[in-house]
Amino acid sequence: MLERYGHGGDLRTAEETFGFPARQFIDFSSNMNPYGPPDGVRRVLVHYAEQIDRYPDPAVRGLRSKLARLHRVDEQSIMIGNGAAELIDLVVRALKPPVTALAYPCFTEYGDAVMKSGGKIEPIMLSSDNSFELTESMAEQSKAKFYMIGSPNNPTGQLVDPALIMKLVYNGATVVVDEAFMDFIPEEEKLTLIREAANHERLFVIRSMTKFYAIPGIRLGYMVGAPQQIAAMRRLQVPWSVNSLAQQIGEAVLEEKDYALRTMNWLQEEKPWLIQKLEGLGLRVIPGNVNYLLVQLPGVPGLTAATLQYEMGRMGLLIRDASHFIGLDESYCRFAVKLRHQNEWLLEALGRCLSKFREAGRA
Repeated sequence: MLERYGHGGDLRTAEETFGFPARQFIDFSSNMNPYGPPDGVRRVLVHYAEQIDRYPDPAVRGLRSKLARLHRVDEQSIMIGNGAAELIDLVVRALKPPVTALAYPCFTEYGDAVMKSGGKIEPIMLSSDNSFELTESMAEQSKAKFYMIGSPNNPTGQLVDPALIMKLVYNGATVVVDEAFMDFIPEEEKLTLIREAANHERLFVIRSMTKFYAIPGIRLGYMVGAPQQIAAMRRLQVPWSVNSLAQQIGEAVLEEKDYALRTMNWLQEEKPWLIQKLEGLGLRVIPGNVNYLLVQLPGVPGLTAATLQYEMGRMGLLIRDASHFIGLDESYCRFAVKLRHQNEWLLEALGRCLSKFREAGRA
């Protein structure tokens, strides 16, 4: 099982399982920008050795200032973290909700954070019948006063209506919105709740900088909330949790406007093409909004997400077995959208695997 530690992108486990060096795998199991880090990252790395003997800025002022200008919010409403994962854990530890509503399937670290804090989970089970969309009637079934919501959601890729989220807040709930993949949405400016979060004590937005800019090894994310709430959480944060290299890279990538435009143009062209090809192979594709696709395998004897993952891994391609997400069964996989030649390799390998299982079923 490649998801031994709960995530995709575990190349060490892939090496141990399939016997190839990490560089030989094409990794569709983690949802990174396939263009790799922008040039600004390399420029930072070239000069970083001269500064490694200095402490990082404990307040991360440079990056916070740039993000404040980008989102047009008060700098005091922004908190930088060691990846979005640190901030998910921190917001739950700080607010200590006795009961948290989670809409399944969702990112597993939401539930992990709740359980570690001693809280309870009230599940909202999304349905494949409406492509796992969180509707108002579903959300309002919960009696919880604390929600953690992914928008776009992982692994479904579905957006949640901002008006629905704000209605929960106005009705007295505290809502944490994980917008880790919002950068990939062309209508980001209309859909993000960052500015609302900066002015409301019961709304928090968490963003990742690692997916869009392909820097997962650095660990960098940020949270936006009302200044007094952010100040209280900052007092609970481990000192210097964001190292100086991450801070400098964060500032550099925000200047990469051409890279961002190139990424958006690629995704708008490549994703519809890949969806069409996957459907042509007999897979059901959930109509998400981001740079990954949740797919349901056809009903072929012996074909499951786990068996397909193993067969694909033997060919050097890694996919995500999505059955490990609560609310999904063994027929669901998740694929990242990559560059055309990589997606063609994925499709060729999928076709070979599906033919193999279909022929075995007829034998």
